Amino acid sequence: MRACFRPLDTLGARLLTVLALLLLAIRPVAAQSILRDAETEALFHDMATPLIAAAGLDPRNVDVVLVNDPSVNAFVAGGQAVYVNAGLINMADSAEEVQGVIAHELGHVTGGHVISDAGGKAASGISILSLLLGAAAAAAGGGEAAMGVLMAGQQAAMGKYLAFSRGQESSADAAGAQYLSKAGISGRGSIAFFKKLENMEFRYGYRPRAGDEFYSTHPMTGDRIATLQDVYEKDPAWTRPRDPALEARFQRAKAKLLGYLSDPADTLKAYPETLTSVPARYARAYAWHKDSHLDKAMAETTALLATAPNDPYFLELKGQILLEAGKPGDALAPLRRATELTNNQPLIATTFGHALIATEDPANFAEAQRVLKAAVARDRENPFAWYQLGVVYAANGDMPRAQLASAEQQVLSLRMPEALRSAEAAGAALPKGSPDWLRAQDIAMQARAAIERTRKRK
Repeated sequence: MRACFRPLDTLGARLLTVLALLLLAIRPVAAQSILRDAETEALFHDMATPLIAAAGLDPRNVDVVLVNDPSVNAFVAGGQAVYVNAGLINMADSAEEVQGVIAHELGHVTGGHVISDAGGKAASGISILSLLLGAAAAAAGGGEAAMGVLMAGQQAAMGKYLAFSRGQESSADAAGAQYLSKAGISGRGSIAFFKKLENMEFRYGYRPRAGDEFYSTHPMTGDRIATLQDVYEKDPAWTRPRDPALEARFQRAKAKLLGYLSDPADTLKAYPETLTSVPARYARAYAWHKDSHLDKAMAETTALLATAPNDPYFLELKGQILLEAGKPGDALAPLRRATELTNNQPLIATTFGHALIATEDPANFAEAQRVLKAAVARDRENPFAWYQLGVVYAANGDMPRAQLASAEQQVLSLRMPEALRSAEAAGAALPKGSPDWLRAQDIAMQARAAIERTRKRK
């Protein structure tokens, strides 16, 4: 099977059906798509770990998740996960500002602040999708393509489901300040970010309105600034300088996100060709690629690699661009090296496995199967990885495991009827009692339960 290569900006009319299917389990349209990227997730982990530890939580059990939403917001939705909107990253000028937001949201987690039932249902419908360019452009079965794209108007419904009471917000502010202090991180970033929100209020006239639950249940920004600044200025960490390495990584990730999500023209305005910094080249590489200028995209990537030949994320970018340009064979070397340098990071390994399959050379299929099996073993919530593993199983004639991989992909995409059919087909052919057979039974049970819940709601 040939993978389908298209520049990202041509896919607007061909969104993955999974995004529409997300809405089936949501009341009303509050689902958002999750953006996944190996470099950004590593950054979030390092930014959040000292705060999570300060909150008395286990960093292994807490995730910071990037949401494809242009609005400036962050939230928790039950469990131990902090969701940060892409719009917030775009607005923040430093890692310290984002850490201030994360600390506040962890205050909601430790405070046991539970959102409404409807909000919980909305959060449970979030599907883990991939920021990887290859995942965004590749076929995902039945002509569908895996891509995290904002569904128009979804963010409008978020406010009333993600609002806490004034008391809970004040409690989270106080807890967040405590966590920043324990982690030795200055509260300057937190204050700077709140002042930006205050400026937005003044500039755009954001004020609490009748029926506007988000604003009516949050303390006014000016009050929060006054209270927090008094606390932060007394803290020994107030004058502590920023971590320059962490800040440099944040600027890279911010530019990468802008290049991925924005129109190429907007990216080039923000990062004109006169700028030769790493973040500028990173953003432009994505912009040129989206605009189908392979030569310019590769020139930016080559310049990045000249500064750091063994940077795994630069190698990953080079491989992704070549893969989507219809040159999977040329993509293998940089993607293999990126996979090695990151100790088989699952998202990068998935793109490497995709490239191996896309060569359509049967000699590469055994390696693809090994790479993809290792990827899903470490990160099971990646539907594109399961799809690719199913492709290679089918190419090798192992249809029961191809069907099981399809079931894994479909259940993550909330395609429960298809997941049930695939799981039942796999279970009928797999050795009874084997681990794969047991997994097929689990998926079938999960799918039946979800279908029954949907039936009862109608």
